[in-house]
Amino acid sequence: MEIQKLESEGIARVRSDEVIIKDTASMLDFVMSVQYETAYHKIIVDKVAVLEEFFDLKTGLLGDAFQKLVTYQLRMAIVGDFSMYSENFKDYMYESNKGSQVYFVATEEEAVDKLK
Repeated sequence: MEIQKLESEGIARVRSDEVIIKDTASMLDFVMSVQYETAYHKIIVDKVAVLEEFFDLKTGLLGDAFQKLVTYQLRMAIVGDFSMYSENFKDYMYESNKGSQVYFVATEEEAVDKLK
């Protein structure tokens, strides 16, 4: 895992080729570690760093994990391709992207724009 500070934006950009976020506890550990290292409340992470089961709404992992972000006033953008998921997930993604906590975007540039 590599953490880059986008200082002008106050955003932590995390790059990883392996799964870091495996459940709610690991997601909370991840965001708290990033926040501790950078002092930033806004995080960009690649989709490949998130366990695939998070994107299956039936597991409840996504909702539980994102509730923790809201509780701790953290914001996150997940960068990747989400086109292969169910219509229910796409609806969830659409609603989430209209909010102010969690975003699902295709590019890092979109992530920065959302988190500004």
